[in-house]
Amino acid sequence: MQCKRAVTCCDTAMSLGQATRVRVWLFGILLVCAARPLFGQVVRIPLPNSNFPISQGVWVDRTLYLSGMLDPGVMKGSKGDTKTQTENAILAIQKALSAQKLTLGDVVMMHVYLAGDPAKDGKMDFAGFMESYTKFFGTKEQPNKPARSAMEVKALASPDALVEIEVIAVRPGKTAQ
Repeated sequence: MQCKRAVTCCDTAMSLGQATRVRVWLFGILLVCAARPLFGQVVRIPLPNSNFPISQGVWVDRTLYLSGMLDPGVMKGSKGDTKTQTENAILAIQKALSAQKLTLGDVVMMHVYLAGDPAKDGKMDFAGFMESYTKFFGTKEQPNKPARSAMEVKALASPDALVEIEVIAVRPGKTAQ
């Protein structure tokens, strides 16, 4: 019985061992090429007018991860209730998405952090949140609804903040930018 067979590849005779190494090498190249979309380019978006050590968002291929956003007025001393802060936070998210040529309809995941409202005996105002949320998602004009988690937290980074929202959005199509 013969242990070695001759394998012809590109008009060249190879031993079985050489042919196996070539096949393994070609299979490795194929895997790298097939997996390339999984290891996409990472692009960080700086936080506007800030030297705070976070990014406003991070692109990974077609996916944009936006940092949590507050009602911009809270940082300027405006308190507002949960309904108002939710609306203003979503408008800030809409503006950040628009700068990246995305819309609220591209949002696929939302995490909502609600602090207890002193006007509601320290409990989160989920109804106030939903009143503003439903102006932007699941409407006739914008029917897309993201997957969403909403939770009560003890406090947020700004003492007057009642709402912080972070989103993940995906650009339709094949490329990130």
